[in-house]
Amino acid sequence: MINAYEYFKNHPKFNKLVGNDFLFVEYKCPLNIEEYQLWIENHLITYVISGKKDWITSKKTHELSTGDALFIRKGVYTTRQYLESDYCVMLFFITDKFIKRFITENPSFKAELDHKLEHNQIFEITTNEAFKTLIESIFHYLKQGEEIPKELVEIKFKELLFNIVLNSNNKEILSFFNSITQNTKSTIENIMVENFQYDLKIVDFAKLCGQSLSSFKRAFTACFGTTPSRWLINKRLEHSKMLLLGTNLTVSEIGFECGFKNSSHFIQAFKKKEGVTPNKFRIPKKEV
Repeated sequence: MINAYEYFKNHPKFNKLVGNDFLFVEYKCPLNIEEYQLWIENHLITYVISGKKDWITSKKTHELSTGDALFIRKGVYTTRQYLESDYCVMLFFITDKFIKRFITENPSFKAELDHKLEHNQIFEITTNEAFKTLIESIFHYLKQGEEIPKELVEIKFKELLFNIVLNSNNKEILSFFNSITQNTKSTIENIMVENFQYDLKIVDFAKLCGQSLSSFKRAFTACFGTTPSRWLINKRLEHSKMLLLGTNLTVSEIGFECGFKNSSHFIQAFKKKEGVTPNKFRIPKKEV
């Protein structure tokens, strides 16, 4: 599974502006890619210049067409493109660090947090003419093909965030920005719960949490009293039991849905914990 942020940042063919804690990219998606799964270690603002694409989460499919914009939290997603038209977008990758700094520098945007609020993985951005004009100005900078000062790029990025949070229709995004300042345990727990079923490496989860591998392991163990690897296995196996009893998916399909590399790995891990194979666990339970 590709890390889209690393891919765009390091690949020389893309038209982009790279700064501290952010990245602008112009992207034209090939017409031969219809459905694709990816993950992003930093948050993403995407604005559609032309074409159509769906961003798919476990809870909702967001349909995008020309002029639409989304704020997409770091995590794992499936995208689906409509092949009848070229798809061109502006991508704006942004780190937690940049958002924290933005909120700190603008205390009027600070708000009391509702700790019971469950944030969406994707937020639809309400845009206006000023937002679109700003996108066009950034697009022109990309087209110049010259070295643009990072300070100017950062000003444009802050202007983009100002435009979003000052629009009352985007208050849920501002609420999420404030939530990023929460404690480490909350951040780690949210990211792990939202992405445990995907076949990511421990180092990938560390990147999603904005930490080095060693720091992530220490923080995780301090918060949860176990290692990330053990927690992931237990979480995936608990999820698999729900799917075994509540769906007609095959054992192989369930293993894939729960983030195991292959069915044999899933069966081995399940039997070690439960004492029986997934099929033997499923049959007697269903007959009760």
